[in-house]
Amino acid sequence: MSIVAIGTDIVELERLRRVWARHAERFLQRHFVPSEIAYCLARADPIPSLAVRFAAKEAFQKCWPESFGWLEVWVEMQGPKPGLGFAPELRARLEEGRLRAHLSLSHEKHYALAMVVLERVEA
Repeated sequence: MSIVAIGTDIVELERLRRVWARHAERFLQRHFVPSEIAYCLARADPIPSLAVRFAAKEAFQKCWPESFGWLEVWVEMQGPKPGLGFAPELRARLEEGRLRAHLSLSHEKHYALAMVVLERVEA
């Protein structure tokens, strides 16, 4: 196994709160798949969960050589651990390249952070 790329992103929660106050529904529909929306809106304060998912998509983009749409990558819970889900075309490209994405998420009072490690799995 070898590391191909590492991507990180940090989101200021207050910035996301301002976007949420102006364009909540548009922001949700444009950036998140239904399962992410449901997960985040079930929280007393959805902003930290939304922010960390937004950061995860940005962190993966920093690992990937081409642009992709916001709805082509999402955070899904794999038991207690978060992982990345991918639209079929992107998933196929990862499989062809024998690539696996590892995700770590964190948020605190003012910020949300995501880190993605893209690894090539040897045959």
